[in-house]
Amino acid sequence: MRTRTVPTRGAAALAVLAACATVLGGGGPSGAAPAAANDAPPAVRQTAVQQTTAQQTGEKSGEQSDTCDPYSSVPPSTADGPAVNLIKAKRSLVIGVDQNSFRWGARNPNTGQIEGFDIDLARALGAAIIGDPDKVVLKPVATADRVDAVQKGRVDLIVRTMTINCDRMKQVAFSKPYFSISQRVLVPKTSPAKNLDEAIGGRNVCVAKGSTAADVFDPNKGGAKKDSKARLTVVENQLDCLVLMQLGKVDATMTDNGLAAGQAAQDQTVRIVDGDVQPEVIGIAMLKTSPDLTARVNQVLADYHASGEWGRSYDRWLKPYMLNDADHYWPAPH
Repeated sequence: MRTRTVPTRGAAALAVLAACATVLGGGGPSGAAPAAANDAPPAVRQTAVQQTTAQQTGEKSGEQSDTCDPYSSVPPSTADGPAVNLIKAKRSLVIGVDQNSFRWGARNPNTGQIEGFDIDLARALGAAIIGDPDKVVLKPVATADRVDAVQKGRVDLIVRTMTINCDRMKQVAFSKPYFSISQRVLVPKTSPAKNLDEAIGGRNVCVAKGSTAADVFDPNKGGAKKDSKARLTVVENQLDCLVLMQLGKVDATMTDNGLAAGQAAQDQTVRIVDGDVQPEVIGIAMLKTSPDLTARVNQVLADYHASGEWGRSYDRWLKPYMLNDADHYWPAPH
């Protein structure tokens, strides 16, 4: 496996966003959703546990768990503690988000505001923890910078389609999972590839730096497709992969099914091939030394789902492109 890093950033990404301004500005579906986004149901949560454990068998994950189980976060609680009290005292909750992922966290070119499924959740956290969703500071963070942003205190939380895995659990604390995903592959509609293996075998595949998609090809991490002979192009942000496919610089993009569905909806010249790999779950990241904040976040997640707000946000932002009901993607209690 050969890897090259491409420093494609803002200008190319903005070109894609500008081309999609009409879709984004409408706040709803535009045309028919791509049939390829109708992915098969994710594997049951136990598969996700086994997949994660396989990456670092026997590794400890600090205060959260000693089993490397992505469902092993601390129990929900409404009790205040040092971390929660500090956030309340400063009357501000800084949350690291994406600003380039269609329907998850993307800047609306008409309003300049970041909006999407993860952004709804970020504001719900602000409303519950400090009593005002408008006191949430949304801080764009690159995929590869998520852990660093937490550890260095640049953000209080990361709400940015962040997969829970063993390596990350050693570095940051995670909430309970709030979405089930798997890795999928996007190709141009002109590609002859009929399935995932044909799309990546010996091909130039784009992945985001620091993503679990990159881990899929990494022999040092037991990647499921480490023997695919794929040539990796590594970029800072996922949207850069879409730009490179448009320019004919890469053959395919691997990302999670949620982001893949958004990109297929954003650009009608690409499609999702059949087949997935590496069932996973995503969660909210924060400092390992703030168990009271982790417990409070877990309480907010439980209430957010029980109230129906999680499902309503899913229906608004994702259902037209994921094409399954919300319950299909909510991780079952574990």
